Amino acid sequence: MLNTVKVDLNRKELIKAIRAMKKKERDSFLEDLLAATSPVYLESIREARGGCRLNWKDGHCPLRKTSKTS
Repeated sequence: MLNTVKVDLNRKELIKAIRAMKKKERDSFLEDLLAATSPVYLESIREARGGCRLNWKDGHCPLRKTSKTS
């Protein structure tokens, strides 16, 4: 079961908070949000990464994060 956090947050407050994030944090958050709410999006990521494993001989996949610090 997923953990649930209930907050009283209106749309304007949420947008303001997202805009205040640094670009990398914002991009990561939005990707996580899409993945959590869109099974089609999540499946497309899995397919793309699977294709990388098959097609990239050097092991490098431009869609896969290589480290947590980058």
